[in-house]
Amino acid sequence: MADPTDRVPENVLGTYYVDTQCIDCDVCRDTAQDNFTRADSNGYSFVFKQPETQGEIDLCEEALLACPVEAIGNDG
Repeated sequence: MADPTDRVPENVLGTYYVDTQCIDCDVCRDTAQDNFTRADSNGYSFVFKQPETQGEIDLCEEALLACPVEAIGNDG
């Protein structure tokens, strides 16, 4: 389970976030490319845009469930 006290600093404020356990596997970026991107210099993903539609929420939830290290959190 993602740790809300260990979020990577690039996350935008909101419900979804990525913590420092991210292994840069591409799953979230492939699943919800409108919401997750890569911090190239740091080698991990982060939420650059919180979901605004039900479709985006569904994809973020899919990414959260698919994350192999449970680095994606949802405080909603």
